[in-house]
Amino acid sequence: MLEQAIKDQVTQVFSNLKSQFTFQVTAAENHPNKNELTELLNDVAACSDKVDTQINSGEGLSFTILRNNESSGVIFRAVPTGHEFTTLLLAVLNLDGIGKNLPDEMLSQRIKNISTKVQLKSYISLSCTNCPDVVQALNIMAFLNPAITHEIIDGGINKSEVEALDIQAVPSVYANGEQLHVGRSSLGELLAKIEDRTGAAFKPAESIKKEYDVVVVGGGPAGVSAAVYSARKGFSTAIVAETIGGQVTETVSIENMISVPQTTGAELSANLMKHLNDYPIDILENRLVEKTELIDGKKHITTSLGETFITPALIIATGASWRKLGVPGESEYIGSGVAFCTHCDGPFYKDKKVVVVGGGNSGLEAAIDLSSIAAEVTVLEFLDTLKGDQVLQDKLAQLSNVKIITNAQTLSVNGDGNKVKGLDFKHRETETVETIQTDGVFVQIGLQANSKVFTDVVETNRMGEIEIDAHCRTNVPGVYAAGDVSVVPYKQIVIAMGEGSKAALSAFEDSIKGKLIQN
Repeated sequence: MLEQAIKDQVTQVFSNLKSQFTFQVTAAENHPNKNELTELLNDVAACSDKVDTQINSGEGLSFTILRNNESSGVIFRAVPTGHEFTTLLLAVLNLDGIGKNLPDEMLSQRIKNISTKVQLKSYISLSCTNCPDVVQALNIMAFLNPAITHEIIDGGINKSEVEALDIQAVPSVYANGEQLHVGRSSLGELLAKIEDRTGAAFKPAESIKKEYDVVVVGGGPAGVSAAVYSARKGFSTAIVAETIGGQVTETVSIENMISVPQTTGAELSANLMKHLNDYPIDILENRLVEKTELIDGKKHITTSLGETFITPALIIATGASWRKLGVPGESEYIGSGVAFCTHCDGPFYKDKKVVVVGGGNSGLEAAIDLSSIAAEVTVLEFLDTLKGDQVLQDKLAQLSNVKIITNAQTLSVNGDGNKVKGLDFKHRETETVETIQTDGVFVQIGLQANSKVFTDVVETNRMGEIEIDAHCRTNVPGVYAAGDVSVVPYKQIVIAMGEGSKAALSAFEDSIKGKLIQN
């Protein structure tokens, strides 16, 4: 099943295993996916004398991983190919205490602090690019805390279960039988939701304060570039982020990275992490900055884990997030008909009717993508003309199942309490209100700067973007902003990388001239 080149890579990945691992499979004799699963696991096991496979008869199709004959707390009800193949390999490595995705000591303590039993189930699709991060985060929790178990459930194999729960978006995470989360997430966000659900309150044994020459907040292209350039200048550097890669991780195909004709968001994010690891940078993932203060000119950054980092030079590179419509019904039906990622959730709308709100590039690309899946696609644009590139408009004009309505103001998303049934919008020219019967609404109206936690410190414009000069300097000495969180035009990966390096170089110049702290 696995090509020889992949087998060679797996052999290398497993070369440092210390423990003995068993893929323990339970499968019905007539299950249509049994042979595919056993062939895959046998191929993987053949890559190391530390791994073997055990096949047992039973109901359904599942397997778990035993470490030295002890349960891992994780069950795969899936054939982990596609995007989840890496999840399978990481599960083995993580159980052996290996892997750069493992949390730091502070986050590990927080996971182990949960004492209530938590049964997690994640419903996934093998085509979903956001699912692996969620699945891998939940696996880590189960590996570190015996009170937590995790089932990974492929909706393609377990269709009746997915239909019974009326799941319309992946990943969908359930905790003790109740929905916990839908969509892209990080270990830190998922952990916070589990803590809230179980009432677990984590208090570090001692207050942690640490000083750095430079603290970068944000793990996207701008943040990583700023951290690398800062470290190369000899600064002691920390990068604080929810996840390395940021919004890039949601991008399926990247074809405008100069000198790199084609890559994916997952590949670029992995390369960003690899580049960070080449330097003595403290990588502090799965954290959010909750407070920023200026004390005697120094910047005090407090995180969601209760840590405080003190620095004369702060580089803000927190990027932007999907903007929401802010209309009735939108929040209530996220994951039940309201979606933001066509690549992840589009397959749920095969032969159904969908609406795309937004006529910019992201909206037109979403409509093109959905046109090959859905029966009907309606694009709603607030302005009187589409804003997307002409090449995309030309492509849409060739699609018979796509309808475009301009001068349309979305008023509400309607549903039956379980899922979306329609959408109300107003024709801005005539003021008449129309209802569209639809099964799904994809919101594609642009990005919103993630600057809220810094607005009491630096100046922002009416869009929330941080005001900077040509050198990425804000109105506060020693505070810089780079990438999509700033007013810099054209939110592109290559521009963000350049802005991140510029911010670091400006901090270095200001350090030499003694301008990091206001006198």
